[in-house]
Amino acid sequence: MTTQSDTPVPTITLGQGPNEAYEPYEAESMAHMTWRHFKRHRMAVIGLIVVTILAIASIIGPEISPYDVYHSNFSERYQPPSLRHPMGTDDLGRDMLTRIMQGGRISLSIGVMAMSLALLIGTSVGALAGFYGGILDNLLMRFTDLMLSLPQLFVLILMTLLLRSINIPLLQAGGGVFAIVFVIALLSWMTVARLVRSAFLSLREKEFVEAARALGVSNRRIIIRHILPNSLSPVIVAGTLRVASSIITESGLSFLGFGVQPPTPTWGNMLKNAQDEMMRGNMWMAIFPGLMIFITVIAINYIGDGLRDALDPHIVR
Repeated sequence: MTTQSDTPVPTITLGQGPNEAYEPYEAESMAHMTWRHFKRHRMAVIGLIVVTILAIASIIGPEISPYDVYHSNFSERYQPPSLRHPMGTDDLGRDMLTRIMQGGRISLSIGVMAMSLALLIGTSVGALAGFYGGILDNLLMRFTDLMLSLPQLFVLILMTLLLRSINIPLLQAGGGVFAIVFVIALLSWMTVARLVRSAFLSLREKEFVEAARALGVSNRRIIIRHILPNSLSPVIVAGTLRVASSIITESGLSFLGFGVQPPTPTWGNMLKNAQDEMMRGNMWMAIFPGLMIFITVIAINYIGDGLRDALDPHIVR
C-alpha cells in the first residue's frame, strides 16, 4: 500500500515548458535601469552629448590652441569670424575661440564646485533636521527660511566684495574663482536642505530603519548607510539644475563687474567687455559668449529633466 508521503510530488517551473532549459533571472542594477529610462528622453541625451563636448573642448582646447589666452596682438584687433579666427578677435587682438574655451573651463568649474558645496551643506542640514526632528529641526529650518528670505543679488554682491577685501590667497586665486564658488554655494543650499529633510521625514519611520535600530545600529550609520542612499534621487536632480543656475549667477555677477576679474576669462566677464563693442558693430564679441551660456544652461536643464523622469518611481514606465 502506498502512503501519501511516498507519492512523488511533481515540480512545476512557472513560465517554462517541459523541454525548455531554466535560465535564472538576473536583477537589473539601479544604474542600468536609470540609464535605460534616461535614454528614452531624447533631449536629455542630446543635452548630455552637448555638455560632454563643451567640457572636453574646455579642458583640452586652450592647451592645443595656437593662440595664447592672455597674449595681446594689437595688429589683429576686431577681426571678424574667419578661418584663421573662427569666432573673431577681441579689442586686444586675442582669439575669441581660445578665450571662450578657457572661459568655459572657468564657468563650468564654478558651476560644478558651487553645486558640490551647496549639496554638501544642504544635505547635511536636511539630514540632521529630518532625522532628529524636534528643536534641532525647528532651528535648522528657521535658519533655512531666513536664508531664503534674503535678497539674493544684493547679498551676492555684498559678500563678494567682503571676501575680496579679505587677504586670503585661496579666495583671491584665479581672479577670485573660489570666492565666487563659496558665495554662490552659501546662498543656494536651501532648496536641497528642504528636499533632503522631506525625504528623511518619510524614510525614518520605515521598517528597515526600525530594524536597524533594533539591531543596535548607530544613528550616524543609519543616516549614512540606510536613509541617505534612498533619498538621493531628488538631490541628484536638484544638483544637476544647480550647475546651470550657478553658471547663470556667476555670469550675472561677472557681467556686473563683481564676479571673476580679468584677465581671467569667463563667459560673463567676456559679455561685460563686449557690451560697448556691440554699438560699434563688433557683434561677435557678445554673440558667442552669450550663445555658450544659453546652450550650456538649456542642455543642463534637459539633463535634469531626463534624470527626474528616470529616477522618479511614480512615473509609469
